[in-house]
Amino acid sequence: MLTALEPVDAGRAGSRLADLNGIRYWLGADGIVGKIAAHWLGSKAKPVRAILFDKNPDTNWALGWHQDRTIAVGQRADVPGFNNWNRKDGIDHVEPPFELIERMVTVRIHLDRVDDNNAPLLISPGTHRLGKIPESRLAETVERHGCIECLAEIGDVWAYRTAILHASKRALSPRRRRVLQVDYSADDLPAPLRWQMAD
Repeated sequence: MLTALEPVDAGRAGSRLADLNGIRYWLGADGIVGKIAAHWLGSKAKPVRAILFDKNPDTNWALGWHQDRTIAVGQRADVPGFNNWNRKDGIDHVEPPFELIERMVTVRIHLDRVDDNNAPLLISPGTHRLGKIPESRLAETVERHGCIECLAEIGDVWAYRTAILHASKRALSPRRRRVLQVDYSADDLPAPLRWQMAD
């Protein structure tokens, strides 16, 4: 998998993949990663967005507590309930009705070891059941639900509901921490919208 990702790995903080670049074997419905998503979403689970994160001494960022609220689509189309359009890495993104986000699963494949000094993903357990959380309530929500560090060895996979509150600190001892993050959904989008990674 790492060999297939090397062409898009330019040492950037995060690279959104325009397609699956030869890694569909692992991520598709019959692949070892796709089967993890299918466990939660059923046989219609499909990868709909992929981002390669590369945290290293040159790109050692922090990200505050938030919920992922946008999806990647093939191209912009005005559909009721789909708002706040923007483009990232040349890919159209939009905020859908939050119920769609709540039905999604995110899978993270760790290409490097992540310990408590190397900026592990932080999640606040149970917060995916709370719906869309206002920015003004993020801190109190994390305080109430707590925080878990997602430590990992090379090859470990974490899966969580896409709507969960999560964050990341700057690494205390920066070294390479590459993670392939893939969002999965079993939903079809209302026409003429389509998922950016649709077959």
